[in-house]
Amino acid sequence: ADKVVKVPQMAESISEGTLKQWTKKVGDFVEQDEEIATIETDKIDVAVNAPEAGTILELFAQEEDTVIVGQDLLKLELGGAPPENAEKEAPAKEEPKAPADSKQEPGSKAAPPKEEREAPKEEKKAPAPPPPAPKKEEPKPASPKQQSSNEPFGQREERRVKMNRMRLRIAERLKQSQNTAASLTTFNEVDMSALMDMRKSYKDTVLKKTGVKLGFMSAFTHACILAMKDVPAVNASIEGPNGGDTIVYRDYVDVSVAVATEKGLVTPVVRNAEGLDFIGIEKAIAELGQKARDNKLTIEDMAGGTFTISNGGVFGSLMGTPIINLPQTAVLGLHAIKDRPVAVNGKVEIRPMMYLALTYDHRLLDGREAVTFLVKVKEYIEDPRRMLLA
Repeated sequence: ADKVVKVPQMAESISEGTLKQWTKKVGDFVEQDEEIATIETDKIDVAVNAPEAGTILELFAQEEDTVIVGQDLLKLELGGAPPENAEKEAPAKEEPKAPADSKQEPGSKAAPPKEEREAPKEEKKAPAPPPPAPKKEEPKPASPKQQSSNEPFGQREERRVKMNRMRLRIAERLKQSQNTAASLTTFNEVDMSALMDMRKSYKDTVLKKTGVKLGFMSAFTHACILAMKDVPAVNASIEGPNGGDTIVYRDYVDVSVAVATEKGLVTPVVRNAEGLDFIGIEKAIAELGQKARDNKLTIEDMAGGTFTISNGGVFGSLMGTPIINLPQTAVLGLHAIKDRPVAVNGKVEIRPMMYLALTYDHRLLDGREAVTFLVKVKEYIEDPRRMLLA
């Protein structure tokens, strides 16, 4: 029996995608659940797997075609077995034929090899005339010299590559954010000494006990959650027609963590971060980051998010202004840690300092609230013990 495989459901908000790659071709045998193709969507790549074992009879779409959920994608001939056994049997039958022929023609085929020897002799005479022709074609290297003289700036090439769906979607959302939100950024700097000392003291113990590498993201996430108790609007959003007329306050915090991948920036979500401790937050972030790098994020991993933390410091960024991820109200940007001279109790000391940037939607947050939130985050990071008392 034959079976037509259709484009699978991808998510409620996604109805189409680009057929990025066929991993199998017509005539190939596929096992059940074996990957056949990859469809690229605005957010993630979706793998198309074989519903049953069979042989591919026909493909109804080509790579780079736009495909819609539910349309015919390929036809399978169900059942059968992999063609590997047949391929292995074929050379086994051909090999014994060669020695059989050689035994039957010991004297009669003595003549053909002589003819074969004479043929190359004639071939050796024939190639004698052609050598002068290539000699005349030797002055080819002169052409690049002439080109270099005609092109004083050297070789100048251009390449045009079509943007993938994820990159197009990112561009669309970022521009939408700039056009919709009244974005404003406030800065502060934080002394990382106390947090770095705490991490240095306990990272080995935590790694041995839980297998989790203790980083800085968990501390900043927890500090933001505590600061939201005093400034709840940071975790709110604006909804409604014509730009929105309703404020939605939340008693939960879903933190979007910005992760850079080859295809673009993705923001998987740590759910109910307010109920996680440092270890739980680090573990969730590590798992989501690995899924992003392996291109295995699902729509569920990306949906939602009430607040975003973007760590550009891992790439060496000293300072920047992150863009709000609508419909969220704010995004916190972390930057590189640099040793700088600072005044401590009337003395100049060298301390590991980091610039913090909070971009917020001025339609919902006033400057006083935004600055208050960022100062509280700074205070929690500079003295992590305060988080135990909050």
